[in-house]
Amino acid sequence: MSEIRPILLVEDSPRDLELTLTALEKCQLANEIIVARDGAEAVDYLFCSGAHEGRSDGDPSVVLLDLKLPKIDGLEVLERVKKDSKLRHIPVVMLTSSREEQDLVTSYELGVNAFVVKPVEFSQFLKAIQDLGVFWALLNEPPPGYRGHGSN
Repeated sequence: MSEIRPILLVEDSPRDLELTLTALEKCQLANEIIVARDGAEAVDYLFCSGAHEGRSDGDPSVVLLDLKLPKIDGLEVLERVKKDSKLRHIPVVMLTSSREEQDLVTSYELGVNAFVVKPVEFSQFLKAIQDLGVFWALLNEPPPGYRGHGSN
């Protein structure tokens, strides 16, 4: 049985954060949800720096990443993750309200695994988050032998 790794949710909107957490809770996933409220906090968590220096909970099973973030935007977070040899295997799902074609194109050029536009209707939003959570946290298989760089 594979180890249960956390989900990193990077979201600055209090409303979207609450909705996403509610949807993930309804999935009844065993994964801990780590919340970063800006890009700098996400980078610190992923690279085990700043407030997260020395953390030992392993890499997340997936990063749910908002595009428009304070401090460091989602595209820069994505670029840093996908350029790092220890982190590039982590699935990153861009979860955004942006419908800009250039955001979509740039995200895929930088290596995003999926790009999901947040539905405006609440029930659609819940369904989209639940489907994402189940797929990336339960169904997706990490590379063979992978444990995450923060784990022992």
